[in-house]
Amino acid sequence: MPKRMILNLDLQPVAGSRFQPTGFPDLGAGTFDKPVGGSWVKALLVESEQSMANHLEATGWDRGTQQPVVEFKGLPYVRVVNATGEYLTSSRTEAHRLSSAFIRESKLGPVPMIDALATRLDLKVDVPHSARTIAAAVFALDPLCLVHGVFFADPKLVGQPKITRAITSFVEAIDVRPAEYGGVKRDDVRHKNAEDGGSGEGYGSIPFHRTQYTAQRIVLSMVLDLDQLRSYGLSADATRLLEVVAMWEMRTLFDGGLRLRTACDLAVTEGAVVALPTSAELASELVNLADKLSQDLNGGKPLEVVWSGGSKKPAKAAATDAGDSDTGS
Repeated sequence: MPKRMILNLDLQPVAGSRFQPTGFPDLGAGTFDKPVGGSWVKALLVESEQSMANHLEATGWDRGTQQPVVEFKGLPYVRVVNATGEYLTSSRTEAHRLSSAFIRESKLGPVPMIDALATRLDLKVDVPHSARTIAAAVFALDPLCLVHGVFFADPKLVGQPKITRAITSFVEAIDVRPAEYGGVKRDDVRHKNAEDGGSGEGYGSIPFHRTQYTAQRIVLSMVLDLDQLRSYGLSADATRLLEVVAMWEMRTLFDGGLRLRTACDLAVTEGAVVALPTSAELASELVNLADKLSQDLNGGKPLEVVWSGGSKKPAKAAATDAGDSDTGS
C-alpha cells in the first residue's frame, strides 16, 4: 500500500517565456541553488506551499455565489453569518479554517462556538486527547480540514490540538535567468517628474523597474500523504473520500491552468502524462461517497453560526495586551 502520492509535472508560460515569481517582504524573489546532474544551478520558488494550498482550496469554492462548487455540495462546512443572517465567511475560505476567530467567536444557537468545539472535540483537562475522536469530529464539521490542516490555537481549547496538512504543493523554476525591464506611469496633466513632488498622492510621471524570470524548466510538485489520511482511523469509505477530495482539487487546479498572478500564467506542458483519474471521474466517485457517508457528514448541510462582532477589550486592556498574538495554522 503506497505511503505517498507524488506528482511532478512540467509547466510552461501560457504566453511568451517570462513569468513573475512570488515575492516576500524584505526579500523579494526566493532564489536558491539546486543540485542538477552533479552541478549547481540557480533555481527559484515560483509559488510557495502556503500559496498553493490557497489555490487548491479555491477550486472547491464558488466566489460568485459564496457557496461550495456543486461537486462539494455533499460535504459539510461551517458558514458564518451576521445577526441579520447575511453571509460573512466560512471554514472553507478563512485562513485558519475551523479555528478562525470568526468561527470561534460566533454562537451556535445560544452556545458559544468555542464551547461547542471543545465539546465536539472532547477536550478535557488532564485527559489525553483522542486523535481519532478529534478527526471524526472535524470530519463531521468540515472534512477538508483533514486534508488542508487546522490548528485550534486558543487557550480555551485544552491542549490546542493540531492537524497538519496532508497535501503539500509548490512550484519551482530550475536554471533561471532574470529578465529586467521597466516602464513609466505617465501623468498627462501634471507635467513634472515624481521627484518634483506629488507622487505620494499619485501625481507626476513615475518610472519603475521590474524583474521577471525565464527558466529552462518549471516544475509543479504535489505530495499527498496517504499514511496521514489513514491515521485518522476513519472508515475505509471516509478515508477514500478524503483522498478523492485531494485528487479532485489537484486535477481541477492544473486542468484549469495555473494563473498564479497577473504575469504568471502557467499550464501543464503539452503531452505530459498525469497519473490521476479525470476530474469528472473523481467528481462522480466523490458524490457517491458523500451520499453513502451522509450520516457521518451531517447530511452534507453547512453548520450555520452567528458572529456578533467578536470580543471587545477595554481600551486600557487592549494597550496592555498589545504584545500578545495568536498562533495560526
